[in-house]
Amino acid sequence: MEPVKPASWRMRLHEIIYESATPAGKIFDIGLLFLIISSIVVVMLDSSKVWHEAYGILFLKLEWGFTIIFSIEYILRLVCIKKPWRYVFSFLGLIDLLAIIPGYLSLFFAGSQSLMVLRALRLLRIFRIFKLTHFLSEMQFLGVAIKGSLRKISIFMLIVLTLVVIMGSVMYLVEGGKNGFNSIPDSIYWAIVTITTVGYGDISPVTSLGKFVASIIMLMGYAIIAVPTGIITTEMALTMRKKNNSSMPVPVVAGRP
Repeated sequence: MEPVKPASWRMRLHEIIYESATPAGKIFDIGLLFLIISSIVVVMLDSSKVWHEAYGILFLKLEWGFTIIFSIEYILRLVCIKKPWRYVFSFLGLIDLLAIIPGYLSLFFAGSQSLMVLRALRLLRIFRIFKLTHFLSEMQFLGVAIKGSLRKISIFMLIVLTLVVIMGSVMYLVEGGKNGFNSIPDSIYWAIVTITTVGYGDISPVTSLGKFVASIIMLMGYAIIAVPTGIITTEMALTMRKKNNSSMPVPVVAGRP
């Protein structure tokens, strides 16, 4: 019996890890998704005090088990390809690296194991595994629309920031420290909470003039919320129109080649 050549096992490993269309690759990817989901569930349960006190040791062992498995998988991905650095700096490669780093950081920094929930990003592989590439094209379309709107939204946010600074300063002068507006930064915080219609209620105006100013800010908040939505929606419509125009067939004029 001839020994297995290095190239042959490397090709076989590449087929299992990277080729999701093959039966072995499909089993590997589905098993990997199961491990990712299981590791996320373990981290979430371990963050609960009740579950941690009851099963803390078990969760720790499972977390390290998942970390070791993902580390081996990461190394195998590097071994079976010709240009490993291309994978290391790719989007999925960086996500795979982020999935295992928190486990080793927990040896030096207590509490960093909670960052293991970053493994949820690895679930993005589900688009490739189950042939959902059309969803990725829609995500790319949305990204183009947001990128086109970025300049308008940046200018809008600058205006909003200027507005909350002014209105917060006005409320500091109107209400003063006796009503909870102890400083201009505290007043600006109140203006941001109010204009975004969150309204925590930890700081609220007492005087009639302060309530009047607060009412104006609340009404402005409803108008402000609609602006970014309108900007992005318009940009999405323009992007869709450009996409449709580029995909339309060029008419052939009779008598011309």
